[in-house]
Amino acid sequence: QVWQIRLDLHLLNHDGNIIDAASIAGIVALCHFRRPDVSVQGEEVTVYTPEERDPVPLSIHHMPICVSFAFFQQGTYLLVDPSEREERVMDGLLVIAMNKHREICTIQSSGGIMLVQDQVLRCSKITAVKVAEITELIQKALENDQKVRKEGGKFGFAESIPNQKITAFKMESAAVDTNNVEEQAEEIITKADPPSEVFAKPILHTPGTAQIGEGIENSWGDLEESEREEAAEEEGESEAAAFECREMETEDTSTMRETKKDEPIVLSDSEEEEVVILEPQELPKKTR
Repeated sequence: QVWQIRLDLHLLNHDGNIIDAASIAGIVALCHFRRPDVSVQGEEVTVYTPEERDPVPLSIHHMPICVSFAFFQQGTYLLVDPSEREERVMDGLLVIAMNKHREICTIQSSGGIMLVQDQVLRCSKITAVKVAEITELIQKALENDQKVRKEGGKFGFAESIPNQKITAFKMESAAVDTNNVEEQAEEIITKADPPSEVFAKPILHTPGTAQIGEGIENSWGDLEESEREEAAEEEGESEAAAFECREMETEDTSTMRETKKDEPIVLSDSEEEEVVILEPQELPKKTR
């Protein structure tokens, strides 16, 4: 039997470089986590509660930390820990995961940029320095947390909740007066502009597009001037072809009326084939 541990990361605010922040938060959470103590005697397994025995930490041998590098102007400029605005204009991103022993755990490159060997080696050297600094910071935070817990105090996340440090950007709730709401609503409606025309059914501007809602039109479905001219020409050609077909049908019907019964009736004079209908001269005699 083994322990099954699940780690969920919930983003409260995103200002770029979310991979590095998530890796640090994940490894710190796993190092800070304590599982119940267990004793095994033969085939009997006993799981102790926190009141019976102190929970024990996980066996984490090393801390892989991710460091992100943003490249600009096809690798001319290199930036560590890009912000959200910098990520919008960067050409490519390189993420290197490494522990404090300079062991590379993973390398991921994304974006339309090709990196040479010297750039990757340079980034790996920078990663080794950053990982050593971050690992030392994590270990100090964990030691302070363990020290304060032994003294019976609160540290880290438990301390931030009552002091409202985590929700510093949260808006305070404002009281709303709900008296005379109907009168205020009627006054607002009378002063407001009349609503736009509401279309109950979708409006097809062009094939494959439609408009629904409160009359909000979009311009991407409209035809351009060149397309409109082509469509008008196609409509004119189709109308001319239909008019010619009608004239041919009237001529054919008039020729059929003028022909005699004994003569063959020619329906079309096309070059590919000729269709001729022959009528019998004498009716067959009836037999009993």
